[in-house]
Amino acid sequence: MLSYSALTIAPNEDDAAALCEDLEALIPEPTGTGIFEIEDGSGLWEVGAYFTDAPDGAGLAVLAMMHGVKDFLISEIPEQDWISKVRRELCPVEAGRFFVYGSHDADKVPDGCVPLLIEAAMAFGTGHHGTTLGCLRAFDRLLEDGFAGDTIIDVGCGTAVLAMAAAAVLPGTILASDIDPVAVEVAEANVKANGLAGRVDCVVAAGFDAPALETMGPYDLVFANILKGPLIGLAPDMGRVVKAGGYVILSGILNEQADDVIAVYCANGFNLLQRDSIVDWTTLTLGKNT
Repeated sequence: MLSYSALTIAPNEDDAAALCEDLEALIPEPTGTGIFEIEDGSGLWEVGAYFTDAPDGAGLAVLAMMHGVKDFLISEIPEQDWISKVRRELCPVEAGRFFVYGSHDADKVPDGCVPLLIEAAMAFGTGHHGTTLGCLRAFDRLLEDGFAGDTIIDVGCGTAVLAMAAAAVLPGTILASDIDPVAVEVAEANVKANGLAGRVDCVVAAGFDAPALETMGPYDLVFANILKGPLIGLAPDMGRVVKAGGYVILSGILNEQADDVIAVYCANGFNLLQRDSIVDWTTLTLGKNT
C-alpha cells in the first residue's frame, strides 16, 4: 500500500506554521503535518504533509501560491516497516562509560559499562547522531573531572538518553523536558525500560516555561541538544537557572554555527570549557561564572 508526502520550503518559522495549519483543511486530509528547521544555517523551514490517499495536487498548488512558497513536491512512499529497518541498521554506540543499544543487541552489552537501552522510535536521540554522541562524551568527561551535581535537566530531551545517562550514575534529581508530547511519551517509556522510573521526571515544556522546571532550579547541569536558534533564545534563561559553578552541555550546532552560540552564552555569564566536533556537528561544554 502506498502513502504520499508533500514537501515545500518556507522562509521562516511563522510562515511555515501558518502554511502547516492550512494544510490540515485539505481534502483528503493529511494523516500528519509538521515543520522542521533546515539545519544548514539558512533560517529556512521545511513544511511537510503525509497522506494515505493521493493528495489534491491542485489544492496544494493553491496553498503554495497563497503563502508565496514553491510548489509542493509530491512523492509516493512505499509501505515499509521503518522501525524494523532502523533496528537492523543501528549498531551499539560507546561513549566513554556509556553503551547505547537496542534490545536486538542486548547480548553485546560489555561488562563494566553503563548500559542505556534505546529502541528505534518516534523521537530523536538514539546515540548514533553526532550531537547525542558528543553530549554523552562531554558528560563522561565532566564525570571524569569529578562532577557530582544533583540537579540536572535535559531540555529538548527526545528519547531522554542524556537524562537517563545522568540518572544512571548520579543520585540527584533529573528532569527531562520536550516541547513534543510524543517525545515525552517515548522518554517515559525509555525511563521505565531502563529501570529508572522515579529517577527521571518527564515534562512537556517549551524551554524552561513550566512550573516543575522553575521549582527544581537552579541547576548544576543543563543538557540542551536542540538547534542553534532555540539555543541562542534560551541563553538568558540559562544564565538565570544554572548555578554559579554549574555547567551546560549544548549541541545540535553545525560546526560553522558554534562561534555564534559561544558568543551569546559568554555574554550571559558562561565561559567555554570544551569544544568538540563530530563530522558536521559541534558540542559545547560551558561553565557558569562564579
